[in-house]
Amino acid sequence: MPKLKREGSEARATDFVESLDRGLRLLQTFGSTSGPMTLSDLARAADLPRATARRILFTLAGGGFVSTDGKLFTLTPHVLTLAASYLRSSQVVTVLQPVLDRIATSAQEISSLAVLDGDEVVFIARGSPARVFSAGLDIGYRLPAFCTSVGRVMLGQLDDAELASRLAAMRREPMTPHTVTDPKLLLAAIIADREQGYSLVDREAEPGFRSISVPIRRYDGIIIAAINMGAHVDRVPTGEMIERFLPRLREGADAVKSMLL
Repeated sequence: MPKLKREGSEARATDFVESLDRGLRLLQTFGSTSGPMTLSDLARAADLPRATARRILFTLAGGGFVSTDGKLFTLTPHVLTLAASYLRSSQVVTVLQPVLDRIATSAQEISSLAVLDGDEVVFIARGSPARVFSAGLDIGYRLPAFCTSVGRVMLGQLDDAELASRLAAMRREPMTPHTVTDPKLLLAAIIADREQGYSLVDREAEPGFRSISVPIRRYDGIIIAAINMGAHVDRVPTGEMIERFLPRLREGADAVKSMLL
């Protein structure tokens, strides 16, 4: 059973609903592969007894979240209502979406908003000059925090000792031949990014792609998210990112600080 966190009043072990935890874990296993999955595959991926997984899957099917032909199971579009609920209730998305649209139109480049989720970043909104999302990072896309510009500006909020400990503990597998994985080098890079107020990561997270990011701070200065702009290395050099993209990103971040609680 996972350790419960305190939020408001102290949570008790009796507040933990194991069946709900198992159901959510089973839902997440669908993302481990593409296409339909068998009951045995899902049970094994979620580390659940086959009989337990079967009961959960048919409960999810009854709620419209899963479809099945009796042998294979797949998610339905109804699952997207869970993500939609988060996006509708997220203040940072509501406040930042107009900013993303504005700077994307101004720079004629896609802009993205990301939050930190454990050792990964999750992209939760983006703006496009044409409002056509046919390219760039999809909403919900995840990447390791240590090798992304959005991740580094958010990790920069940790003090040096906590940051060093966090980097040493996290999984740091190379995403490209340019990915920096040495924790000491990463610590130095993130500290330098913190001091300059932005991060520029060149081909470390995805081959041939570089991006620049600034942190999003709420009214009290706490970093709660990051916004970025990126482009293929053959199209936009690093100098142009600093000269053309960075001022727009900083203006957007400054514009929303007093609006985020």
